[in-house]
Amino acid sequence: MEETSPSILWEDQRAQSIEEKVECLRRKLKYYFMNPCEKYHARGRKPWKLVLQIVKIAIVTIQLVLFGLSNQMVVTFKEENLMTFKHIFLKDYVDGGMDTYSIYKQADVYDHMDYIIAQYGLLHNITVGNHEYEKNGTSYTPLSLCQEFYRNGSIYPGTETLEIDAHVDTGNCSIYIYIYIYIYILGIYLPVLSSRLISVTFTFVVKAINLQTVRYRELPDCYDFTITFNNQAHSGRMKVDLETDVDINECKDWKVTGIYLTVMFDCLIVITCITSFALCTRSVIKGILLMLEYVQHCKVHSGKDVPWSDKIEFVSGWYILIIVSDTLTIIGSILKMEIQTKVLTSYDVCSIFLGTGTMFVWIGVIRYMGYFKKYNILIVTLRAALPNVIRFICCAGIIYISYCFCGWIVIGPYHEKFRTLNTVSECLFSLINGDDMFPTFKDMKHKSSLVWIFSRVYLYTFVSLFIYMILSLFITIITDTYDTVKQQQENGVPISDLQKFLSVCKDLPNSGVYRLEKSKGCLFSCCINR
Repeated sequence: MEETSPSILWEDQRAQSIEEKVECLRRKLKYYFMNPCEKYHARGRKPWKLVLQIVKIAIVTIQLVLFGLSNQMVVTFKEENLMTFKHIFLKDYVDGGMDTYSIYKQADVYDHMDYIIAQYGLLHNITVGNHEYEKNGTSYTPLSLCQEFYRNGSIYPGTETLEIDAHVDTGNCSIYIYIYIYIYILGIYLPVLSSRLISVTFTFVVKAINLQTVRYRELPDCYDFTITFNNQAHSGRMKVDLETDVDINECKDWKVTGIYLTVMFDCLIVITCITSFALCTRSVIKGILLMLEYVQHCKVHSGKDVPWSDKIEFVSGWYILIIVSDTLTIIGSILKMEIQTKVLTSYDVCSIFLGTGTMFVWIGVIRYMGYFKKYNILIVTLRAALPNVIRFICCAGIIYISYCFCGWIVIGPYHEKFRTLNTVSECLFSLINGDDMFPTFKDMKHKSSLVWIFSRVYLYTFVSLFIYMILSLFITIITDTYDTVKQQQENGVPISDLQKFLSVCKDLPNSGVYRLEKSKGCLFSCCINR
C-alpha cells in the first residue's frame, strides 16, 4: 500500500478545520435568530429579557395611568377656574355663550368695564374658591388696562374717505384696587371709544392652589391666572374674549406627608428601563459583530458582498424600538419626579415622553408574537410592503397637497372647513375615509355661483380620485404583498442568501450541540453568549 503524504494529510485537516469553522458560524447565527423558548432548550438560558419586558410593560402602564389621572385633575382645575372667572367678571354671562358674547352699544361697553373693575375689587368676598390677589412683598399686583389704537387718522364712512397711519400704538394705565374695599383711585379714566380704537385689554393676576392632588399623595400646585379681556371693534360689534395663561409654580411653604411613594415607584421604573436599555444595546452590538463576521466569511469563501437586506437582519428593529422607548420613558420618569417634587411644571413635555414611550413599549410586544408563524403575518407583510408603500405615499401625497392649496385659496372664503391649511387637510382626510361627506357639500355658501360650481367639481373629483382609485391601489399593494408572504410561508422557500446559509444547519435547539461546554471547543471559543 502506498503511504499517504504529509501534505495531503495537512490539506485534509485544513479543509476539515475550515468546514468546522463554517459550521460553527452557522450555529452561532442560528442561535442568534432563535426565539427565547428555543434558546432555553438550546442552552438552558432563562429568558430574563422577556420577563423584564413583561414586568416593564406592567409598571410603565401603571405609571402612565397615575400620571394621566394627575394631569386630568390639573386640566379640570384650570377649565373650572376659567368657567368661574367667566361668571365672575363677564356681566350676564351664560354657559356656552362665549361665541356670541358681544357688545353693541357704547353705554354697554363702559358698563362692562366698570363691572370688571368692581368684581376684581370684591373678588375675595364673592368667590367660592381659594382665589387671592398676587402679592409682591407688601403690595398687591394691580389690575392693568391697555389700549391699542392707530397712531393717527380720520375716517369718514359717509363720504368713503379715510386717512390713517397703520402703525399701532399701545397706551397703558394701571388701576390699583384697595383690597376688600370697592373703590379705585381717582384720576384713572376708561378709554374713549373712537374709530382708531382697535382693542381694550384688562390684565390681572389671581393666585389659586389646587388641593385635589393632595389626595393622591402629590404636592399641591400654585397657579398664576393671567386673564385678558380683548375687545375688538368690528362693524359695530365689540366681542369680549376671556383667556387664561396658567403658570404652575411650586408652593413656597408647604408641608404634606406621604408624597414620596410615587417618586420611589418612578425610581424603580428608571432602574428597570436602564437595565432593559443595557440588555438591548448589548444584543444590538452582538448582532453587529455577527454581521461583520458573516460579511467576512462571504468575502473569503464566496467572493461576493452581502446585500443590505441581509445586513439589516442582524440589527433588530425591535431592539432599536425598545431602546428608544426606554430612553423616552427614562426622560419622562425623571420629568415626572421633578413635577411631583415641584422642581418643574412641564406637564405637556412629560406627557409626550411618557405617552410615546408607553406606546413603543406596547408595540414592542408584537416582537414576541412574531415568533409564532400564525401571528407574525402582520409584521412580515408590513416589512415587505413598506418600500412600495413609501413610494406610493410620496406620489399620492403630491396630489393631496395640490388639492389642499387649491381648496384653501378658492373655497376658503366661502366654507368654514377650508379657512386654514390645517382644516383643509383635516377635511380632505375625513372625506377619504368617508366621514362628514354630506355636511362638506351642504355647508358651502352659495354667495358666488362661480365658486359654488367650482367647489362641486373640486369635491367630486377629489372623492372619485382618492376613494375609487388611489385608496383602492393602496389596498391592492398590501393585499398582493400579503398573498406573496403567505405563499412563501406555506412553501417554506428561503427568500434570502442568509436564510439559505442557515438552512444547511439541521441541528435542533434541544440537540445539545449549542451548549457551551469545554468538550465542544468551537462553540466554547467562538459562539456568542447571548
